[in-house]
Amino acid sequence: MASAALSLFRKLGSSAPGRWLYSRLICWRAPYFGSIAPRVDVLESGRCVVRIAHRRRVQNHIGTVHAIALCNMAEMAGGLATDATIPAGMRWIPKGMSVRYLKKANGPMTATALVPPVADPASGQDLHAKVEVRDSAGDVVFDADITMWVSPARRAQAAGD
Repeated sequence: MASAALSLFRKLGSSAPGRWLYSRLICWRAPYFGSIAPRVDVLESGRCVVRIAHRRRVQNHIGTVHAIALCNMAEMAGGLATDATIPAGMRWIPKGMSVRYLKKANGPMTATALVPPVADPASGQDLHAKVEVRDSAGDVVFDADITMWVSPARRAQAAGD
């Protein structure tokens, strides 16, 4: 069974207006992502692609895309890819993130997150979302390794327990 985020993307993601709406809905659910005005282009098990335009609200003092906007992109792409990858009955939460700023980030940015399958759905474990952010020339300007803690979701307790 697909996650709610993946199921919704499958319904809306086949058209540009649908992907715009999907992206807005994700930002409504996780409001801080709205600060970068992202667009989710691809969401499938193991992979998510998010893009942002180069606009004033994501610029730093030297006119490039600022570090936190890149981190936001990476966390959004990594989180959605993780959500789309883990089996039903599991949950996830970011545990840590290592990032590298490799080149000045000018122009529109595209983040691609790749997440491996869960090794053992019966136990808690670290899962690594690897994210690369590329500029319009295809150069990697930033990369991240996001450690996600994935674990079986707790079952709701019966009334009176």
